Amino acid sequence: MPALFHIAFPVHDLAAAKQFYVDGLGCILGRESSTAVTLGLAGHQLVAHLSTQPTVPQQGVYPCHFGLVLTQEEEWQALADRAQANDLRFYQQPRRRFPGTRIEHCTFFLEDPSGNLLEFKYYIHESAIFGERDYTSVGEST
Repeated sequence: MPALFHIAFPVHDLAAAKQFYVDGLGCILGRESSTAVTLGLAGHQLVAHLSTQPTVPQQGVYPCHFGLVLTQEEEWQALADRAQANDLRFYQQPRRRFPGTRIEHCTFFLEDPSGNLLEFKYYIHESAIFGERDYTSVGEST
C-alpha cells in the first residue's frame, strides 16, 4: 500500500463538520469520539479535532488550506457540481488559473463550517503538479 497523507485540523462543531465532510463532500466516516472524527478523502486520512480556541479568519486563501489535486477534469467538475448541489460554501468559485500556460489549472475553494479552507484543482498539464520549474508563479498574491 502506498503512503497515505494525514492532516489534523480544528473544528468548532463536530456535527457540522460531519455534515460538511461526509454528507457534503462525500468523505468516508471513520472512528469518532466526543472530541474528534476521522474521515477518508480520496484514500487519505483527515482528522477533525474539536477545539474551543478561537480562530482568526485569514484574509484570502494563504497561508493555510488543504485539498486534492484531481487527475481527471471530469472528477474535478463532478466534485464542483456536488459541492454546489449540497450548498457548500464556496470561498472562491470554480475558475481557471494561468490560462494558456503550462501551469494552467481549474480550481475552486470551499470553506468548512469552522472556517478551514479546502482547494480542489485539476492541472491541464500533469507536468505542472511537481514540475514546470521555469514558471515562478506559485499561487497568487490575492
